[in-house]
Amino acid sequence: MTPEDVGMAPGLRRRTPGLRREEVAQLSGVGVTWYTWLEQGRPINASAQVLDAVARTLRLDRPEREHLYHLAEVPYEPETATEDAAGVSPEIQGVLDALAPQPAVVYNARYDVLATNTTYDLLFDVEALTREPGPGGIRNVLWSLFTMPDLECPLVDKRLELPLMVAQLRGSYGRHVGEPAWEELVRCLSEASPYFAELWRSGDVLPPGTRVKSFRHQAVGEIRMTSVSLSINGMPGCRIVTYTPNDEASRRAIGALCEGA
Repeated sequence: MTPEDVGMAPGLRRRTPGLRREEVAQLSGVGVTWYTWLEQGRPINASAQVLDAVARTLRLDRPEREHLYHLAEVPYEPETATEDAAGVSPEIQGVLDALAPQPAVVYNARYDVLATNTTYDLLFDVEALTREPGPGGIRNVLWSLFTMPDLECPLVDKRLELPLMVAQLRGSYGRHVGEPAWEELVRCLSEASPYFAELWRSGDVLPPGTRVKSFRHQAVGEIRMTSVSLSINGMPGCRIVTYTPNDEASRRAIGALCEGA
């Protein structure tokens, strides 16, 4: 950042092109001494509000902001509760749409649904999945699966799939301990579902990976799909998940589902 970038006069005898400490402090609304101590890593217990002010002054993007919080040893909290559930870029949505007729979705590490293509919406009955949105009004797959009636659940074997999903959630949770959105999701799920609470207490962890899953759909019956997770540059913790029919009968079922839409 230069003085001109923030509407300040460059002044004389500037040895480097960037902002001076006192300028960053002034623009962030903090004292020069306090900001100097922050740069020096002194134990001053920086608050999230002050770190956000510094991040805005320096125009940090999300990975840079997360790194700032990490350096300050403060749990990262987005400026709004739904920052990472606000959707995806048109380019990422274009990738999802181009994958049709294969179902595809973008999840963040909490299993919030950030974007889908039409086949995913057809396969998983969006109306049923969104009838009871998760904490904060965000569409969350785990919340839906643990709170919906068994007859509406698209998973053929909940007792096989749900422990794997919770283990994957727990594997990501370690990087987000103390973040309000994560703590609220875990708390609300534990209160709403004794089964989730039991799985969470087990402490099992698992990374995202390729798996064969069986789903049921009231119009076309059972469908076996191979799920593959792909990370997304510029969206930490988020992934595109694609579902490919595992056999010929499942391919026909997906085709019939799309034709009947």
